[in-house]
Amino acid sequence: MNIKILTPEAVIFDGEVKSVQVPGSNGEFHILNNHASIVSALSEGEIKLYNSSVGDYSKNFEQRNGSAGQYFGYDIKGGVVEFKDNKGIILAD
Repeated sequence: MNIKILTPEAVIFDGEVKSVQVPGSNGEFHILNNHASIVSALSEGEIKLYNSSVGDYSKNFEQRNGSAGQYFGYDIKGGVVEFKDNKGIILAD
């Protein structure tokens, strides 16, 4: 699935990932391939990209370990996510 993450300053990621976990306003949730369409507000927390690498975008992410395995993390203050047809856009602060 394709995920694009934008901040007011730049596009910090645009590429294929296995899955992404985001801090929704009602709690953290995980988006996998073929997930139902969703639009959600995001609260302060961490975007977690589960993938073997983030390619040229590695300067924007920190490689971390969690309960679901190794991931690439990016801290946000809030934002919104839209996911439909295996394509997601995250607008983040």
